[in-house]
Amino acid sequence: MKKIALTLVLAGALLMAEKIGRIEYIGLAHLSPSVATEISGIHIGDEMDLAKINQSVKNFYAQGYFEDVWVESKGSTLIYHFKEKVAIANLEIKGFGTGDEGKKLLESTGLKKGDLYDQRRVKQAQKALIANLESQGYYDTVVEVTTTKVSQSSISLVFDVNKGEKIRIQKTNVVGAKEVEKGELEADLANKEIDFWGWIPFLNDGVAKVDQLEYDSYRMKEKYMEKGYLDANVSKPLMKVDFGSYRADIDYQVEEGIQYRIGKINITQNLKGLDSKMLINELTLKPGKVFNIKRMRSDMDILKEQIGNRGYAYVDVIPQMHKDLKAQTIDLNYVVREGVPVTVNDVLISGNSVTKDRVIRRYIYLAPGDKYNATDLKDSKNALGRTGFFEKVDIETQRVSEDKINLLVKVKEAPTGTISAGGGYGSYEGLMVNASISDKNLLGSGISSTLGFELSKISTNYNLSFTNPRVWDSLYSLGLSVYKRDYEYINFTQDQLGANLSLGRQFFRHIYASVGVGYVDNQSEVNSDSNTTYLQDIFYDDKYQKFSGLGSLKFDNTDDYYQPREGFIASATVELASLSGDLDEENIQEGYSDFADFAKFSGKFGAYYGMEDLIDYDLILRAKARFTVLSSGDDEYIPIAEKLFMGGIGSVRGYEPYSLSPQIINENGTKRVAGEDEVGDRIGGTKTATVSLEASIPLSEAAKMRLAFFVDYGMIGTDPVPTANGDLDFDNITRSSTGAVLEWQSGFGPINLVFAKALDAKEGDRTSVFEFSMGTKF
Repeated sequence: MKKIALTLVLAGALLMAEKIGRIEYIGLAHLSPSVATEISGIHIGDEMDLAKINQSVKNFYAQGYFEDVWVESKGSTLIYHFKEKVAIANLEIKGFGTGDEGKKLLESTGLKKGDLYDQRRVKQAQKALIANLESQGYYDTVVEVTTTKVSQSSISLVFDVNKGEKIRIQKTNVVGAKEVEKGELEADLANKEIDFWGWIPFLNDGVAKVDQLEYDSYRMKEKYMEKGYLDANVSKPLMKVDFGSYRADIDYQVEEGIQYRIGKINITQNLKGLDSKMLINELTLKPGKVFNIKRMRSDMDILKEQIGNRGYAYVDVIPQMHKDLKAQTIDLNYVVREGVPVTVNDVLISGNSVTKDRVIRRYIYLAPGDKYNATDLKDSKNALGRTGFFEKVDIETQRVSEDKINLLVKVKEAPTGTISAGGGYGSYEGLMVNASISDKNLLGSGISSTLGFELSKISTNYNLSFTNPRVWDSLYSLGLSVYKRDYEYINFTQDQLGANLSLGRQFFRHIYASVGVGYVDNQSEVNSDSNTTYLQDIFYDDKYQKFSGLGSLKFDNTDDYYQPREGFIASATVELASLSGDLDEENIQEGYSDFADFAKFSGKFGAYYGMEDLIDYDLILRAKARFTVLSSGDDEYIPIAEKLFMGGIGSVRGYEPYSLSPQIINENGTKRVAGEDEVGDRIGGTKTATVSLEASIPLSEAAKMRLAFFVDYGMIGTDPVPTANGDLDFDNITRSSTGAVLEWQSGFGPINLVFAKALDAKEGDRTSVFEFSMGTKF
């Protein structure tokens, strides 16, 4: 602390015990006079007291705002003089850390722009930086501090970092480990020996994290307890470092003990009507199985949820364990302290500046007066996440009395108004772009609307749609869409005008059903710039009208709209279509009798699993599947525009959209199936199925960017095709691909940049190495 300078011309006044008639503050900027008076503890009318004035000066110093404080008096006026500390106008780290990394490193210092400069805090920040870098494996790090005057009241503060060397774990020795393999014991450690392929990003590079070293013995002990070794003893790790090579070995001493199996399981609880045996059947640990500490904790959560579903928001479950060394078993008794059942007093919503409260309340399955229910609380949070309206959702309980709670619904709204764009680059179509304007939450009403258009080398499309998912806050939905579609495929151009009307309803909590009608006027033509063939005249020159009845059933219990980390999506749709129009003479000659009335069956499935709870890393695994089947009568013609094609985003990436299809070759009036190395006329399929496996990892939390690796596999086939020379049978076509997707939750909506490699392309396949889309899901 700087020297305190007290200039007190008070002697005469003190002898006469003069009272304070006025207080002045000179040089005060960060505190108001009223606040300063409260801090000093001295008020007008008080007697001038040297001890109290000394204490007031100490009080000011304790605030941390001042470099110097002194006091003088003039008559009955007491005057405080302040020299305030300079403010930090600019804060910067040089030599290490950019973007998110640099931001987090600055946060670790505890300093920010606008703070007052304090040498002690700067020293602490300097030490915090060194500790932070050591936790990342850097040793012998030097951090120098430079201050530059910006103005009379502010400075620029720069931390110049000269990072040290990284120490890598060369070998981990677990002495005494016999029953559990070293690889299993090391799996959850923060410090583990470098992998053979450790130089590859995202694999273990062996960098030491010394701040986590003391906790690694507990992690190893945890692994033993997952294997039933409750008596295992793991020593503190000993790290031996060679500072010449910056390599280290870590030694652990282990005494494993015996492995325990589950003996008896009992639940002690006092709730009437609750069967303990029923609860035991819900648990994952079973008598005779090897004890697992992780499963025991999971069972405790199951019990808390089950008891919580009866209104007990603050239930506590205490495990009691009794070991039998001779039988090598452990008996478990879960003691339930349920507390007092509570009801919901109120639901308080915050963070929604656009979305109306009533829209949010639609998805909350607890209302004022309801008995608390743990499952309802969890499902409410997931339901809000699935809307796509919010970036973050949290629901907390707030106790307002012994038997009443408030639900605090805190949301952070996501941009739901989307300028959607998509496109890509392929060997055939070159650059493709499209765009649309949509809002999933129009004016905060929950209504979804889209005005879309697509302008590219091969397409001119327009669409307008409205969907109200909860008409008048009911369980019913209503949707209407109108579209005009002009799309140039490889050999023909499809010109369609259509409309759909649908009515839906939510059943139970995760099941949705809808019915609807549709109309399409299709006018397809063979492309004028293509070398027209006889087959193209048959299959590509379709003019008809279609009336459809539509039905769908969907299950969705995922926790988020764009980036689900848990749950499933499954849907099935059926279209019953009736076509009218006149067949061309060529179609009749090929053996077709009429346009087909057909049924189209489609299904989708998606499974999502976040691994963060298991491996402490935000890895998301995804499995997706789709299928579509067309069914019609014999000798009835299904137009090419209704047939199925494969390739592109949502199918098998790495191939151009709609480019994969069964093909026919016509030579001298004889028609045959195109071979593997031949290119014919694409006629579309009547059945297709695709499967995708994906693994998504975080890239930048601040920028909301992730990187997903994928493998796609697809099949397309067709029923026998009538021709004048008899039916043609086709083998199924299979293709696969792999690649990576840069996933970005931007302010304009989700953007996906797809980099794909076709794995088994054949002669004539149109491959695509890059595509992008915006505003899509699944």
